[in-house]
Amino acid sequence: MDEEYDVIVLGTGLKECILSGLLSVDGLKVLHMDKNDYYGGASSSLSLNQLWKRFRGDGEPPEQLGSSKEYNVDMIPKFMMANGALVRVLIHTNVTKYLNFKAVDGSFVYNKGKIYKVPATDVEALTSSLMGLFEKRRLRKFFIFVQEFEESNPKSHEGMDLNAITAKELISKYELEDDTIDFIGHALALHIDDTYLNQPAMFFVKRVKLYAESLARFRAGSPYIYPLYGLGELPQAFARLSAVYGGTYMLNKPQCKVEFDSDGKAIGVTSEGETAKCKKVVCDPSYLSEKVKKVGRVARAICIMSHPIPDTNDSHSCQVILPQKQLGRKSDMYLFCCSYAHNVAPKGKYIAFVATEAETDDPQTELKPGVDLLGAVDEIFYETYDRFEPTNDPNVDHCYVTASYDGTTHFESTVTDVIAMYSKITGKALDLSVDLSAASAAAAE
Repeated sequence: MDEEYDVIVLGTGLKECILSGLLSVDGLKVLHMDKNDYYGGASSSLSLNQLWKRFRGDGEPPEQLGSSKEYNVDMIPKFMMANGALVRVLIHTNVTKYLNFKAVDGSFVYNKGKIYKVPATDVEALTSSLMGLFEKRRLRKFFIFVQEFEESNPKSHEGMDLNAITAKELISKYELEDDTIDFIGHALALHIDDTYLNQPAMFFVKRVKLYAESLARFRAGSPYIYPLYGLGELPQAFARLSAVYGGTYMLNKPQCKVEFDSDGKAIGVTSEGETAKCKKVVCDPSYLSEKVKKVGRVARAICIMSHPIPDTNDSHSCQVILPQKQLGRKSDMYLFCCSYAHNVAPKGKYIAFVATEAETDDPQTELKPGVDLLGAVDEIFYETYDRFEPTNDPNVDHCYVTASYDGTTHFESTVTDVIAMYSKITGKALDLSVDLSAASAAAAE
């Protein structure tokens, strides 16, 4: 281990693995270590026995739940937007050859106590039962504007400068109702709160456009895709990629201690008495707890069920977003469902997650609106975990700490964090102009 590396990455969570892969492809010499004896860190994937041990301690899971090894329960379950940044990263690094994707069946939104399919095009706006006739027409006009909008073609801008006006000002032009704005902002543009309304409209329009284009990509019921066997495949795929480019992976390395010089700069990592030298350290918050602060908590319920979520058209996989205003909360709630169709559970079994940013110390009561939508559950496990963000200046100490995962059930915020970190570490922008068709082979089945 007594070698010098450009970067040492600590932790094999999704963010760390993606960064390790990107840096390896760039030609940097990378050593990747994890104190655990398994891949994935906080974003690992568990069998039924592992899940049972984690939440119930002793005893065996009931037999009617089926074979333990047929479960791949992702601890940080998130769907990927078909044309989104993560899929572009996977293609850019050629990791797609190690993974098989399948389209996700449904994308839904909660409104006034009911679940509705999220309308995302002018045609869907007219057939949606989410709103009345006049609102459908107004929404159709907005969707046509978004679909035809091209940043490089001023004719499509309808005389507006989307970098100068806010999302709120753009929406007011179409006179949309509050409930409509709610689902566009949260279930289509995937904003996690309402601050986007006062930001330039360009970002908002691009996000709605991304949703619509991703939806059209595989002509499925949603814009999302998900790997067969779950996200646990991702860290291992990036580990393979890193090895192809000469990166080194070491699991089960206890007490990975970051070493600093007299100026407070990271110069290496020590484990089991050996020190590997490096110029930069990338890690998750658990490796450098003195350089992070707690910024919130995620509350969630993990459920095993024998049926799909009711009112989702019998979707074997889907996302339901419950916008904050619908629940009288400060943050959205997310429902994630996956099943044997994606090989994450035995035949006939479904895995559902209900997650949100915790606003109280009582996750059970807080998650009730989401859990109530699931119908009967075979087993339910509750958990809260703290969210951390870095407080250090990487220009001073050469430590690049990833932020904890939020409660969203899609990857958009996670990838934004990874791409920003890549730029900080390398000093350059990540070029994600790729041929998107490279990821479509298995997903289009």
